[in-house]
Amino acid sequence: MKKLFFVILALLPLSLVAQIVKPVTWSGEPFGDSVRIKAEIEPGWHMNIIEFGEHEFEQEFADSFVITIAANELTPIRYNACDDKMCTAPEVWEYTEAYSQPLSEGSGENSSLPFREGSGLGSLLWIFILGFLGGLLAIFTPCVWPIIPMTVSFFLKKGGGRKDAILYGLSIIVLYVGLGLLVTILFGASALNDLSTNAIVNIFFFLLLVVFALSFFGLFEITLPSSWSTALDSKARSTGGLLSILLMAFTLVIVSFSCTGPIIGTLLVEAAGKSLLAPTLGMLGFAIALALPFSLFAMFPEWMKQAPKSGDWMTSFKVVLAFLELALSLKFLSVADMAYGWGILPRWLFLAIWIACFAGIGIYLLWNIRQVSLTRKIIRLVVLVPSFAFAIYLVPGLWGAPVKAVSAFAPPMAIEGREVFHNYDEGLAYARQTGKPIIIDFTGYGCVNCRKMEAYVLDNDSVKARLQNYVFIELFVDDRRVSGGENASGESNGDINSRIQREQFGSNAQPYYVQLDKDGKQVGEAMAFTTDPMEFINWLKY
Repeated sequence: MKKLFFVILALLPLSLVAQIVKPVTWSGEPFGDSVRIKAEIEPGWHMNIIEFGEHEFEQEFADSFVITIAANELTPIRYNACDDKMCTAPEVWEYTEAYSQPLSEGSGENSSLPFREGSGLGSLLWIFILGFLGGLLAIFTPCVWPIIPMTVSFFLKKGGGRKDAILYGLSIIVLYVGLGLLVTILFGASALNDLSTNAIVNIFFFLLLVVFALSFFGLFEITLPSSWSTALDSKARSTGGLLSILLMAFTLVIVSFSCTGPIIGTLLVEAAGKSLLAPTLGMLGFAIALALPFSLFAMFPEWMKQAPKSGDWMTSFKVVLAFLELALSLKFLSVADMAYGWGILPRWLFLAIWIACFAGIGIYLLWNIRQVSLTRKIIRLVVLVPSFAFAIYLVPGLWGAPVKAVSAFAPPMAIEGREVFHNYDEGLAYARQTGKPIIIDFTGYGCVNCRKMEAYVLDNDSVKARLQNYVFIELFVDDRRVSGGENASGESNGDINSRIQREQFGSNAQPYYVQLDKDGKQVGEAMAFTTDPMEFINWLKY
């Protein structure tokens, strides 16, 4: 059984790598004074060449793409690939003369491979960090913290001690990473992206987080059936070896659900649509943080004497989490509200509720602060002072201040000084009429980076001045409204906008900015996410 356990651990990294979608494999070799480049495309996929120097390609490529060009004409190739369900984000491959082996995975500027790829490692690392922070929060909840000394004591009494506790920690990691893999396998990348932007799903998560927040406030208790944990615990104590440890780890997952559920749910929604790896990496970070205290306290039992005992402080911790969950739930309601155009959660109301939540944290921790010990006074002050400060920071937002710190969560501000079209054909017709070039902004109501870019770039005075030269077309790919009129098919506005982005510009990522001339022909390469206004200004052609 132990061998099987370690085989699973050994195969786990391989399963993570296997989730990466790589439908195009490149190779290249010197050919006299030229270079022969070949792209092999997996069955069911086709490749679009978005940019390759001065070379123009009108057709889509399936099976393979081969070209021989002069070495002095080599430029990076910008491309993406699509099947009947999804399109990959645009990628860039660059040939280097020193190597001519078939391409595997590129890795940055010092790669010893013939091509280099710009990857989404930063986004994946952020998901892992979020998961790790979520796991740290879960440790201090009343569902997890009291279990630590009991579990460590049980292992020490059994005689397994450090070895068993380490295996217990690894079992926790396997279980939670398995959950991330299961989510990925069941839904896949395109479905996860739909989940992250689907209005109905966002309403569900809003209600779910509100319910969990009310539970954290103490109005009621959410637990899985006690018979589950009782049966698992009984089975774990009556068996031995690795199976006993796995069952104990699974018991922890069941018992701690009421506290870890909202954290895991929020994490999986945040990871949705980032990549096939994101849910698994998020769960890996969460599980490592959650497993740490069990293994560390078993290795150093004397540390347990210094750890704070369970008590009222855990109730305070849950209430603080309740306020945070309530604030975060509004993000999901806001996405649904904007997608369907209900108008029930305008920006000022969103900010007012956030102000109430963070002020509520401060007031709650300030209440009866004189009656707690000096150590807990200091801990409370460390939390309540930033909470009050953040609430005060948000107040000017009620009267139109940008409050950019919450740009990723709050409904977007209306950017003044430019006329915006939300229909592609109408914007194109107006551009022909006025002779102005066009910028298309492919965005989404549920797109966090879109909100950041609007706050830090599009609302910049210098950027706004340059945008006066353009007809600005803003296309939301998750707009669930149906405009009617010529749209006899009944497609939502978002479906139409998403199809335009995929079919005409070969991308399905947001934010995504494209410049066109007045006749609708693309000018230069597209622009993705940035928070640097000067980078955006330098990208502009007019």
